[in-house]
Amino acid sequence: MRRKLIVGSRGSKLALLQTESVAAKIKEINPDIEVSISKITTSSDRDQRSRLDSMDTAMFVKELEEALLEGRIDIAVHSLKDLPTELPPGLCLLAVTERLDPRDALVASSKLDELASGSRIGTSSLRRTVQLMSYRPDLQARPIRGNIDTRLGKVFSGEFDGVIVAAAALLRLGWQDKITEYLPLGDFLPAVGQGALAVEARLDNEEAAGLVSPLNNLTAWQGITAERAFLRAMGGGCRAPVAALATANGNKLSLEGMVASISGGKGLHASEEGSAASAEEIGMKLAEKMKGMGAAEIIAEARSSENR
Repeated sequence: MRRKLIVGSRGSKLALLQTESVAAKIKEINPDIEVSISKITTSSDRDQRSRLDSMDTAMFVKELEEALLEGRIDIAVHSLKDLPTELPPGLCLLAVTERLDPRDALVASSKLDELASGSRIGTSSLRRTVQLMSYRPDLQARPIRGNIDTRLGKVFSGEFDGVIVAAAALLRLGWQDKITEYLPLGDFLPAVGQGALAVEARLDNEEAAGLVSPLNNLTAWQGITAERAFLRAMGGGCRAPVAALATANGNKLSLEGMVASISGGKGLHASEEGSAASAEEIGMKLAEKMKGMGAAEIIAEARSSENR
């Protein structure tokens, strides 16, 4: 009897493209299996008006995880940066794909340094807003919602002078020609996991684990393990702007982190390095270092604002 695997995905063009790429790799490795994709609408898809920084951190994945737990799908494919650091009981992260460029990208009429004072820059991320205002406080950071097509359309129509998005999203869509500038990592540290895809499944689904595990990229896995450990130790789902990026060099792993106040400012930056085999420990060490630098107070401020 022909085996079947049902893969859950959000319904946006980018999400489906990402899921199809994972499904194709599974099929390539396991040609005797039938792979189908189930489109699932998430909270973020239904609510296109609320600011992202005011919504539940699980808004991109909650309904997909419910489908997993109920057995309606076998695996779910996510943009890793959307996956909370704490997974629901009974679920696990099976694989992380090879990571594309983790940087943020600007799509605009000109490069960031050349934009006129007062230019309107759209971003759905508090992290990007804080870093943009630190780099160019004379610009206007405006909230923006919608899929990639919608956001870019608002630039081309003149509603915005530019938008900041994940470079990997544009690369996956084949739209690298639309990138005006890749933003420097020294000033625009990315979201945890940005550029990688995550495959999630039920803990008890051994068949899915066997089918998906060959897709796991060890370098990406070690990097995101350090980044997610850092984010988890910093408070995971808090609203404070937190960023991190791990870089591999042979058997060594370097991790840079950033924590900024929701009220703005330069933010705190620090780094930690060690053996790639101890990725989680590197993330936890960096979190403790930054807490000692004042990050704990910044996180407390963010939590206080959530409860107001």
